[in-house]
Amino acid sequence: MATSAAALHPFVYLASQSPRRQELLQQLGVRHELLLPRPDEDAEALEAELPGERAHDYVVRVCQAKAVAAHARLTAGGHAHAPILVADTTVTIDDAILGKPVDADDAVAMLARLAGREHEVLTALAVVDADGTLLPAALSASRVRFAAVQADALRRYVASGEPFGKAGAYGVQGRAAEFIERIEGSYSGIMGLPLFETAALLRAARIDF
Repeated sequence: MATSAAALHPFVYLASQSPRRQELLQQLGVRHELLLPRPDEDAEALEAELPGERAHDYVVRVCQAKAVAAHARLTAGGHAHAPILVADTTVTIDDAILGKPVDADDAVAMLARLAGREHEVLTALAVVDADGTLLPAALSASRVRFAAVQADALRRYVASGEPFGKAGAYGVQGRAAEFIERIEGSYSGIMGLPLFETAALLRAARIDF
């Protein structure tokens, strides 16, 4: 149990429906509650790219925008006040941002672009503390190299359904691991929640874990 002269918060709101991020928070021993978008919120609009935007700038901006939206959701919904944790992950190659695939053809095209090459996975973190202050964002950058992969193997992977809802059309913790030759950086960051940076931000927001 952490100790401090000032009161610590017993839990954090997680503004994400990703099961992987929930599992990673549990790995840290952080108690959390979900704070998800309401049906009337256009969450996808926050992920729209700006013309000429670099991937590093994009993922931080989107993460911070989601944090502001989550805080507005908190204050409007009568929830107990507590810090909010938000994360956003993107994949980039050739200065292009690869978000979530819109359909099977899009997923196959993304994976074919990654096959036999190295790409970067970026995960930004933002925390709104219990007083409503947006803390400085953190950014985890990792590099992943895919082996050359036959087109039929990519199609089988896409048919499994795993690529959907994932930036770059793959999950490092799932079946796509068979394509990955090498990783440099944070495995948990590639999953969507870099634990080193997350722990530091949560301590800054005075979460007890």
